[in-house]
Amino acid sequence: MNFDLEYNAERSHLIIPEYGRHIQKLIDHCIALEDVEERNKMAKAIVDVMGNLQPHLRDVPDFKHKLWDQLFIMADFKLDVDSPYEKLEKAALLEKPERLEYPKYASKYRYYGNNIQAMIKTALTWEDGEPRDALYFAIANHMKKCYLNWNKDTVDDAIIFKHLIELSKGQIDLTDKNETLSEVKDLMKKKNPTNKVTNKQQNKPRPKKKF
Repeated sequence: MNFDLEYNAERSHLIIPEYGRHIQKLIDHCIALEDVEERNKMAKAIVDVMGNLQPHLRDVPDFKHKLWDQLFIMADFKLDVDSPYEKLEKAALLEKPERLEYPKYASKYRYYGNNIQAMIKTALTWEDGEPRDALYFAIANHMKKCYLNWNKDTVDDAIIFKHLIELSKGQIDLTDKNETLSEVKDLMKKKNPTNKVTNKQQNKPRPKKKF
């Protein structure tokens, strides 16, 4: 008895391996069918089988549309059948997406984060007065905290003020305000959870009940 053995090196490439070689062979057979009605009938049957093999796709919105798209992809867009959805074109699949520009602002001081720029931009729209000055110092204190988290050391207020001038393009200058920022110990202080019981509380004797 002779057996026809197939070696992986001699087999055709699987476009979507998750569905296995049997589905790929069914699709190849469907492409070769000459009768249009038989092709359409078999294509619908293949899509149903694909849905059973990938049950997790049922949680995906419009999962049937996704299955039909995968059918055309595995057929290398050579399958001529009537699809209930707009047929996926090969050119659309190969089209490269638009390049996303990486944000370049504040790249020199990345440790402050991108939100600092938004905070500075908002602060500059405020009217002149004590609230705006308070917001400026709040921003500077936040910058100091970010700097300490990154550097794990100490920092002079003059450095923070200098960085703030650069980030605001010279519109926020706190160097002549004669005020200092919060101390390092206050900025880096860790808050204890309110429900945490300290050792002293655990060892504290309970008051005796009076009868």
